[in-house]
Amino acid sequence: MDLFAAAPDGRHHPLADVLRPSSLDEVIGQDKLVAPGSLLRRRIAADALGSLLLYGPPGVGKTSIARAVGNMLGKEFHALHAAGIRVQDIRRIADEARIRPVLMFVDEVHRLSATQADDLLSICEDGTTDFVGATTENPYHAIPKALVSRSQVLKLEPLTLKDMEEVLRRGIAHLAHGGIEVVVSNENARVIAGRSGGDARRVLTALESLAIGHEGDGPVQVTEEMIDEVFAAAAVNFDRSGDQHYDVISAFVKSMRGSDPDATLHWLAVLIHAGEDPRFIARRIMIHASEDVGLADNTALQTAVAAAQAVERIGYPEAQIILAHAALHVARAPKSGSVARGIGAALSYVRSQPALQVPLHLRDAHYTGAKSLGHKGYRFPHDDPRGWVEQTYAPSVEPGDFYQSDARQAATFEKRADEFWAQVSGQKPPRRF
Repeated sequence: MDLFAAAPDGRHHPLADVLRPSSLDEVIGQDKLVAPGSLLRRRIAADALGSLLLYGPPGVGKTSIARAVGNMLGKEFHALHAAGIRVQDIRRIADEARIRPVLMFVDEVHRLSATQADDLLSICEDGTTDFVGATTENPYHAIPKALVSRSQVLKLEPLTLKDMEEVLRRGIAHLAHGGIEVVVSNENARVIAGRSGGDARRVLTALESLAIGHEGDGPVQVTEEMIDEVFAAAAVNFDRSGDQHYDVISAFVKSMRGSDPDATLHWLAVLIHAGEDPRFIARRIMIHASEDVGLADNTALQTAVAAAQAVERIGYPEAQIILAHAALHVARAPKSGSVARGIGAALSYVRSQPALQVPLHLRDAHYTGAKSLGHKGYRFPHDDPRGWVEQTYAPSVEPGDFYQSDARQAATFEKRADEFWAQVSGQKPPRRF
């Protein structure tokens, strides 16, 4: 019989399925969620599970926890997948639940249609059956608000490296019990756990791939080459349309803003490894070259624009070097938020205040009759030896209302500009600090 099989029918059952926990005590990770006295434990103890939404990345135990809860409650467990579910399926389970205790589990619940969600909602409202939904999408964005409001949302976190090593050890012990001895050094166990990206299913699938086919050949000595082969095409957890996409992008730009070159390169590598469009990455770098560096180093925007143009022509894999060049320029450059802050303040003023009238001396005066309309009095700065004259450009707008210098100790463009204009005008530029 297949050593990975859990049923006497001889069919192959994936190791990840065989090792699903039967109770919360066997769950690895999610310590707060399954701890004694936790909300989930209290609901189970009171036999008042109600409606739950388990939200988290793939392979962190959403389905396993749902099945364990069903076992602990002693209720018939009906598992459905939103991609293939029908309204009739929901109604059939509801009918059964009126006769005997049932726990209905819907995986990828965010993929339900509006009609399916309405039927599910009615069941949740009247308590016909306990319900657990699992989703990798943020439920507050992807699931109808009415269903979210009637459910307890429980967020699951990616498994830690220690958790992943424990999952691996449990898998190795199960294989040994079935007659396959897998020998993995501590260093290689850490590599397998790390390269599985917090996904328990992935670490067990990798272990199965390493071990399968070696029945009767003696102990399986896992080498670095074998690990590389198993993970050759393994992707990081990254969904371009989901939270992970936005979280990684957020980490990338905040690392550039925070001037951490190593973190910048790490998150950039995640984006590249996940196959993110290099043009999208280049656009983010361009934005932050102005938003976070701005007047502190005007060449950062030039580098970012050049990088965007280059990746249009080159593409991966060489584009990764160009993107790293531009991202590191932004990360290593001195920072100034005066540009983004200034235009934000100006737009807020324009939206909320009465429109300013253009002063007569600034109005268009190139046509005949302009002077008779009073369009005169403009003083040309280039006619002054200083290249500057004091005159009103925006009535009622005071210095510092919008632009405030972020110049600090470094000899940045903004610092040099502050010093220049203080000398020319005799006035200190408004500063934020």
